[in-house]
Amino acid sequence: MTTHNAAHVAEMMSKIKSVRFPMFTWQDEHGHLLSQPMTKEDVDDDGGIWFFTSTMTSLWDCIAHRPQVNLAFSDPDNSLYVSVSGSAERVVDRELIRSKWNAGAQAWFPAGPDDPHAVLLRVDPHSAEYWDSNDSKMVRLFAMAKAAVTGTTPDMDSEHRTLKL
Repeated sequence: MTTHNAAHVAEMMSKIKSVRFPMFTWQDEHGHLLSQPMTKEDVDDDGGIWFFTSTMTSLWDCIAHRPQVNLAFSDPDNSLYVSVSGSAERVVDRELIRSKWNAGAQAWFPAGPDDPHAVLLRVDPHSAEYWDSNDSKMVRLFAMAKAAVTGTTPDMDSEHRTLKL
């Protein structure tokens, strides 16, 4: 486990805390990018982002050989977008699986936390980049409409930042 910049980890966690389902992108055996929605189960104190998956998926197989991944979090209603890049680690630890077990995991693994195919992925983030608007949805819509009419770019109170973790 890597030790990260605590302030940057806290900032990343504050941005992604309310987004439950990021798109998880990885590379297959040919280097092609694949993505699927995943359920964020937990974020640990060092910024590690946890997911349940199955040993029967191509994601599980591919991570073993190409651990570099990207997580795309979005909350369009609040104009928040976060991209997290990092390395995925395959975790088979029944005690840890039991500690993170929940109704969502039970739905995918009816045999429970002792199902041999129920495993965890932990993404160790390297960096996070986010775009976050401080304006209300109505203000953003007005700014875009005004820009379209005047031929200018929208004037919005937004923040864009890259965090090196």
